[in-house]
Amino acid sequence: MTEDTLSKSEAGEVVANDDSLQPNVDQTTKSDESSELVTEGDTAADYLEGLLDIIDLDGDIDIDVENDRAAVAVVEVNSGELAQLVGEDGKVLDALQELTRLAVAREVGHRSRLMLDVAGFRAQRRKELQRIAASAVAEARAAQEPVRLDSMNAFERKVVHDAVAEAGLNSESEGSDPDRYVVISPA
Repeated sequence: MTEDTLSKSEAGEVVANDDSLQPNVDQTTKSDESSELVTEGDTAADYLEGLLDIIDLDGDIDIDVENDRAAVAVVEVNSGELAQLVGEDGKVLDALQELTRLAVAREVGHRSRLMLDVAGFRAQRRKELQRIAASAVAEARAAQEPVRLDSMNAFERKVVHDAVAEAGLNSESEGSDPDRYVVISPA
């Protein structure tokens, strides 16, 4: 290789300027996005650890990247201890998720789409919603009429929309928060 085909990277490494040796832009972008999501998860974990210390609760924190967003789960160490962070119908969890997103946004400089789960509440709710969606899909197919579900928060509606799309039917959200709901239409 001649000097013309070499350059220094930002890290100070000598790299080839041959296009065939350059990384795919899509791979680089995905790697950067993944790295950013890991940073969001780490920031959220630090925030949640501080919160758990303040309120004197024990919990392990798992960080992952799922569906192009950071996913953080607070896992129970002592059974039932984290229920107060979930609250009735997950309302405390929703508020805690928003606070965590704000803390992450302050650190990373942009809005976060981070998903937070506490004590497996969202994972269990996801399974329940998938069963509800499957039942509503079957009902819409049998009756050949739209099926309207009870009001749901954004997370719940997204789970239902995904399940309905996977089943090959159409769905849309109607109404306004907090009474927004999903309507499933036969294909």
